[in-house]
Amino acid sequence: MTITTPTFIVILVEPKYSGNIGAVARVMMNFNVEQLYLVNNPCSLNNECYARAMHATSILDNAKTFSSFKKATANIDYLVATSSIEHFSDKKHLRNPLLLEEFTKKIFDVTGTIGLLFGREDYGLLNTEIAAADIMIKIPTSPAYLSLNLSHSVAVVLYSLYIHQQEPTKQRRVIGPQEKQKLHEFFSQLLEEIHYPDHKKHNTQLLFKRLMGRSIPSTWEYHTLMGVFSKTLEQLQQRKKN
Repeated sequence: MTITTPTFIVILVEPKYSGNIGAVARVMMNFNVEQLYLVNNPCSLNNECYARAMHATSILDNAKTFSSFKKATANIDYLVATSSIEHFSDKKHLRNPLLLEEFTKKIFDVTGTIGLLFGREDYGLLNTEIAAADIMIKIPTSPAYLSLNLSHSVAVVLYSLYIHQQEPTKQRRVIGPQEKQKLHEFFSQLLEEIHYPDHKKHNTQLLFKRLMGRSIPSTWEYHTLMGVFSKTLEQLQQRKKN
């Protein structure tokens, strides 16, 4: 069986300092990642940017710029947010992260494009951007200073991915964007059918999304879950008619 590996794309949301983009391009080339997306009015790529990129100027030349977050992530199969800010409550799921080491052990089960989201240098990713991701990951750092420099964050994440990519892996078939969307739609329909409280709906849907993001379900697991959801919805709707 041929083992295919995912394609990683580094996505910088509103980067403010050109030198940081150049440093990001350099570490991308260090760890064999070629695609760079710049989103939401990024700063210009000036001489400092190219100087700090060193021999990775081709990554800058081929970088794609997007006018909106939605357009940049439209064709991404699996979206990964990064943040140093986390919630320590099981009831808050938006910023409930997977540690980087655990993430890199699982992600090579996925095929297709993996978007690695890195936020603004001053305040990171917005809650809406993190909510759009399948999962949030965190680089363990000292409580004395949690936040890393942008290019350092990219370097640590790509290093961890690169090291794990060198290890032999047995790949399984995992679900794609359409299956994920269908799974979330069925779960939402189920909440509607059982009259789940409106004020809890959003948080519960986010919990389910994070749960699926962390587990990276296989196609077999997807079809099993869809069978359970489909049968449950069918019986609930039948009871309504009776």
